[in-house]
Amino acid sequence: MGKFMVAGIVQKETIVRVDSIPLEYTGVTVKPDTIFTSVGGDAYNESLALQWLGNSVDFMTMIGKDEGMELINPPGCEVKLVTDYVLPRLKDTPTAVVLYDNSRKQQIFEDIKDIRDVPYYLDIFWDRAARAEMLVVSNTNFCRPLMQIGKELRKPIAVNLRQYREEKVCYNEEFLRAADILYVSDDYLIEEPYEFVKSLAVKYRPTIMILGQGSNGVILYDKHKNIIAHYDTVKTHEVVSTVGAGNALFSCFLHFYNITHDAVYAIKNALLFASYKVGFIGTSNGFLREDEIHQWRNLIWRDGR
Repeated sequence: MGKFMVAGIVQKETIVRVDSIPLEYTGVTVKPDTIFTSVGGDAYNESLALQWLGNSVDFMTMIGKDEGMELINPPGCEVKLVTDYVLPRLKDTPTAVVLYDNSRKQQIFEDIKDIRDVPYYLDIFWDRAARAEMLVVSNTNFCRPLMQIGKELRKPIAVNLRQYREEKVCYNEEFLRAADILYVSDDYLIEEPYEFVKSLAVKYRPTIMILGQGSNGVILYDKHKNIIAHYDTVKTHEVVSTVGAGNALFSCFLHFYNITHDAVYAIKNALLFASYKVGFIGTSNGFLREDEIHQWRNLIWRDGR
């Protein structure tokens, strides 16, 4: 399988199911089975998904200086990540609270602590990037050196931008210009989705772009094959929580694209992977294995690919 280097944030997460967003004020709400505490963060979720699919993953991140590595591999986890490149350099580990409701709305509170101000070790970046087939990067300050490193090493760079906001373009410009494969969600999109994808493709020239549209599916852009097309979501079982679905979709796409260089084949598998993922609570739970993806694919598309 593939060899990926994944860099970005790991965080402690508390996920809370609420009736609706925005919340109506109540002093105390008591509901069983509505609060879930785990580990998450874009890079952590992507590393876990890629490892689950059989890849070798170098996970590059930073945690609190007093944090133990059991945060990364908690007791009972089925897949263990290598923690050699998880550096305890922060004052505290980033933390998030995620509220979600039955209509798939989310409200996220993040406290990333001092991770904006603490650099990662460049020697480790260079060494592991040279050994990887693909660099998977979050738009986090300490990941900025990987843009130049990836270009100098001629490694494909996949960037998970999550949200696109005009007021944050200056912050994200370096990541947008370096990305060979770009994932963006439509959470704050103010223009027509196809026009948005076309405008980013012209301005930043990625090879592949995926616009995540939540329950409406995705728009896929492939420069080399001259594709810009919408793909609907598929249903494998009932939706429980959409938290982490975008990370799951992006990771699965990269797994199959790295093998086949067929973006359509990869996005169909990724939609299946994400569809199954939303049946579980917790951003790092509910991953299909590759053989299970093929079984579901044959049931839904029957195209042999």
